[in-house]
Amino acid sequence: MPEINLPVVVAEVEAAFARYEAALVGNDVAVLDELFWDSPHTLRYGVGENLYGYAAIAAFRASRPAQNLARELVNTVITTYGEDFATANTEFRRGEVRGRQSQTWMRTPEGWRVVAAHVSLLPRAG
Repeated sequence: MPEINLPVVVAEVEAAFARYEAALVGNDVAVLDELFWDSPHTLRYGVGENLYGYAAIAAFRASRPAQNLARELVNTVITTYGEDFATANTEFRRGEVRGRQSQTWMRTPEGWRVVAAHVSLLPRAG
């Protein structure tokens, strides 16, 4: 059984996650591309797209509009499993829009990389 939430590993993933979030709201496509694992096995399910492989994810990032990207994160939970695997789950708010994001992170020779991600919106409260 891998050790859960080793403090040093949690700190590494928290830093990678924070770097990802800053790149996302700042539309730093180069950093976003860097933080996804460059592999045909990487996937990202978005609000309106299913992207299979690093190339598809990078193409999506390159064409994404860069307006209204700021958001507030709530209920972020990062869990590490041993020294090389982690999940990061969070809810986000962007004005009236509420959603959730899940990421699976893996340590690679280049550093921590997202190997799978999912983003979905929640129904508007009414």
